[in-house]
Amino acid sequence: MVMRFIKLIVLVPVAVALVVLSVANRHLVTLALNPFRPDDQVLSFSVPLFILVFAALIIGVILGSFVTWFAQGRYRRQARSEAQEARKWREEAGKQRTRVEEITTRNLITASK
Repeated sequence: MVMRFIKLIVLVPVAVALVVLSVANRHLVTLALNPFRPDDQVLSFSVPLFILVFAALIIGVILGSFVTWFAQGRYRRQARSEAQEARKWREEAGKQRTRVEEITTRNLITASK
């Protein structure tokens, strides 16, 4: 519940700022992809500024997510390995517990005779 409230406190002002940014920056800007001849019409296009800003933010978030995911790969691999080892030891403990119970039962039966 607290995390939801904190997200709401953070996301609402961000959303308001993005809407204000969008409304205030509706004018067209030309993005030239040819650094040597910026007036070249083939490699340039005009779009509203807020679209470029949003596109940059989205691309940044996606790239950041991929970099983080790849950087944490070794930790995920280690966690999988340790989980597999824990499963193995849990099974071994279960087998040993069953074995001890069988021996205890056998000893109780022989002691009661």
